Amino acid sequence: MPQFVDTSPPGQCIFCRLVAGEIPAARVYEDALTIAFMDLGQVNPGHVLVATRRHAANLLEITPEEAAAVMQTAQRVAQAVKAVFDPPGLTLLQANGREGDQTVFHFHLHVVPRHEDDGIALSWPRKDPPASVLQDHAARLRGALPGAV
Repeated sequence: MPQFVDTSPPGQCIFCRLVAGEIPAARVYEDALTIAFMDLGQVNPGHVLVATRRHAANLLEITPEEAAAVMQTAQRVAQAVKAVFDPPGLTLLQANGREGDQTVFHFHLHVVPRHEDDGIALSWPRKDPPASVLQDHAARLRGALPGAV
């Protein structure tokens, strides 16, 4: 993923400034919980970011209501992107933490129209652990789910 460098002063979030109207943005959609705007780094025409209005650094800091609202907005935006740009594919991308390739630490989701040979590569090495390891991971995760008994 191309690296964007947020030049906001320490303690200031570029997306919070955008939500507040302090910096310009090509806004696509807004509601009480979300805002959608054109990504300045347009990998393909129609590349939109959907963010929470409230500042939350990542997926683990947003509420279930905000998570649902972001996905609903992303779906609406994706439908508009399909109608206007007619891409043959679409990728939704959401990154958390530096190691997850997050560059702006305000929760957001990329809606990226995709075309053959557009230069985007989403791949990773498969590890193919045995079924017993997968079953163990699943059991551990089930036990850690909120509300699990």
